[in-house]
Amino acid sequence: MSVEKSVLGSEVQPGPTRQSQAGVLSERKVRIAMIAGEASGDILGAGLIQALKKRYPNADFEGIGGPLMQAEGFRSHVPMERLSVMGLIEVLGRIFELIGIRRRLREHFLRERPDVFIGIDAPDFNLGLEAQLRRANIKTSHYVSPSVWAWRQRRVFKIAKAVDLMLTLLPFEARFYRDHKVRVKFVGHPLADLIPRSSNKQEARAALNLDPEQPLLAILPGSRAGELKYIGETFIETARWLAKRRPDLHFVVPSVNADRREQFQAMLDAHEEAPPMTLVNGRSREVMAASDLVILASGTAALEALLLKKPMVVSYRVSKITHTIMKWLLKVPFVSLPNLLADRALVPELLQDEAQPERIGHEALRLLEPATQAAMVKDFDAIHDSLSQNASESAADAIAELLEYKDQRA
Repeated sequence: MSVEKSVLGSEVQPGPTRQSQAGVLSERKVRIAMIAGEASGDILGAGLIQALKKRYPNADFEGIGGPLMQAEGFRSHVPMERLSVMGLIEVLGRIFELIGIRRRLREHFLRERPDVFIGIDAPDFNLGLEAQLRRANIKTSHYVSPSVWAWRQRRVFKIAKAVDLMLTLLPFEARFYRDHKVRVKFVGHPLADLIPRSSNKQEARAALNLDPEQPLLAILPGSRAGELKYIGETFIETARWLAKRRPDLHFVVPSVNADRREQFQAMLDAHEEAPPMTLVNGRSREVMAASDLVILASGTAALEALLLKKPMVVSYRVSKITHTIMKWLLKVPFVSLPNLLADRALVPELLQDEAQPERIGHEALRLLEPATQAAMVKDFDAIHDSLSQNASESAADAIAELLEYKDQRA
């Protein structure tokens, strides 16, 4: 009988359970435990449950998940929002509750043993639990890598002890884990599956009641109060600088919620000569789709702009103390996902002291040139193709392989 290589790197024997990617693998009652700690994890978890049901129609899903996962038949033992804690002070205020939740889940899963445990993001909560379950010979997987490749790289050794399989959204993450002998599967990024290869600028403008002809620049100063505090004023000054040189430009600023809009509006009101701006509640993806260029703080928005094929300038500023610490800790040459994915300076990054209105403005004017835009969009297309791997199905294939073969451990 021939032998083929598994995605985990071990040799496996083909058998009757191995069928097409979407085919039924087993009618048995597989028990799958999952923990998602926030809305993005709920989205990933729901997609993964849908894909796993195709392979295991009688599967039982339980753990912690949000409304999307529960709509797929998932049983959540604890409301997901109890894990949605951000910030050191907030975590410390809830630390005993979080420890108690994890202890109860550990005891439950050791008593009612799942066939596999999947931690979806939330590494501070999930990795410790995964390590405990794996020591009890329960198969474990972690979906969405922490930024271990960027800083605190020695965490990879803890991860290696905690998981049988790491599922990554980005290809360079998978290379990092392979270099450290951690079994890994790059499954692609769900946003690359969700966002079409091309967006309709005119439709987006019509939906937002924006001028169909006027050159439009989107400004995304971040979703947190601290981000706006440090970069919001710079972006307003950049818009003023640009408006003096390109009076035809119009600026659109989406805000993640009412508090951020009010915060940005207060900054804008402090200027006697405010640039022509339209503030929008939410709808950041539509705003980017409607734009000719995006100026944004680093983050997931940069990946969305790439997938929408929008030239961008990435700029970010933090406190001097945070910058000093991060500069010492970071092990990568870039901070924005487009540049990390391209492994070169594909888009301008102007960070900290370089985040000056005139410098950002000059880059914006350069990127408004059609020839410059065309070259950048060509690179964006290639990255989009590399990230679009049908993430939920790819992740389900890898989990199914972990379930179907008895020993996947080194």
